[in-house]
Amino acid sequence: MLISSMGVTNASTRSRTAAAKAELDLKHMRELAAFTARSLKTERPVPFGSSIVHTKTGELLLRALNAVAKESDPSSHAEVRAIRLATKRLKNPSLAGYTLYTTCEPCPMCMSTALWAGLDRVVFGATIEDANHHCRQIHIHATEVAERSDMPCPVDGPLLRDECYALFTHPNMLKAFKEWSTGKRKATRAK
Repeated sequence: MLISSMGVTNASTRSRTAAAKAELDLKHMRELAAFTARSLKTERPVPFGSSIVHTKTGELLLRALNAVAKESDPSSHAEVRAIRLATKRLKNPSLAGYTLYTTCEPCPMCMSTALWAGLDRVVFGATIEDANHHCRQIHIHATEVAERSDMPCPVDGPLLRDECYALFTHPNMLKAFKEWSTGKRKATRAK
């Protein structure tokens, strides 16, 4: 039995709290995967989506998709875009009190941005290895980036890995990956 300032906390209460947190994580990841899947029906499909959620209330702040091609900006990964949009919306560079959900394990740039923003947690779906089957990746796991930092931020995942990896294997996404790797889309626009 643990004693806290709120009174007595037993294993049953902690178990219920952990189960509620796990259910909330599943809900947010399912919603994010569905949001991201909508892009698969557009001219610029992307499998990378992120959302920022208030850690205690579970209230969604915002969602964002990868926009590297759309914005011609190699830093416009879904996680970085979500963090940029959230800090602007809140008018605060700190996202303490918020959790980042992402359909794919954050790359080192994205995880570093999450750390600098002071996020409470990061929860991801597909892994870097999953993404690497289809596009280039930096093979440093988000947990390693977090562990090498003096900024605490637990990284949980993979969660709903199969559902999130399905975003990468959708026929429209596979076609887009092929175009990305051959530069076909870029050559078509240049004409």
